[in-house]
Amino acid sequence: MSETAPRTSTTAQSSSTPRSPRFLAARPVWLVGVLAALAGAVVTEAFALAARAAGVPMDAASPGADEAAEIPMGGFAGGVLFWSVAGIILAVALARWARRPARTFTVTAVALTALSLVPPALAPHTATSTQFVLAVSHVVAAAVIIPALAQRLSHQQR
Repeated sequence: MSETAPRTSTTAQSSSTPRSPRFLAARPVWLVGVLAALAGAVVTEAFALAARAAGVPMDAASPGADEAAEIPMGGFAGGVLFWSVAGIILAVALARWARRPARTFTVTAVALTALSLVPPALAPHTATSTQFVLAVSHVVAAAVIIPALAQRLSHQQR
């Protein structure tokens, strides 16, 4: 009887541990990146839809443009997916060649996210509220994608 008590408590402990780290650790880096990018795209698009519903105009201009153009529905998600490809490639390369891939990825990705806040701030012919939503959307996407890939890279087998 005394042997079953420790097994029961061990079973209870293992069932209470989060499954996502084990799920992430068992998958290829590229797959975790794709799943994180999809999740980031959905969350970022939902954020943009909420901003639209709140009345934030979704018209933005690129540097050098004469006027702002409407950001289409799905534009935020598309941007996240497009730029996530670079992050996934970076993560795969770091998994293969970096001594500390999780740390290197996190530092690089956070620095690139900070750098990505500059274009929205400089967008001409764009309402300040739209600039704010654009900048926050970069942070929202990063907050979903970076931790997932960093978690997977921290389980890198050598």
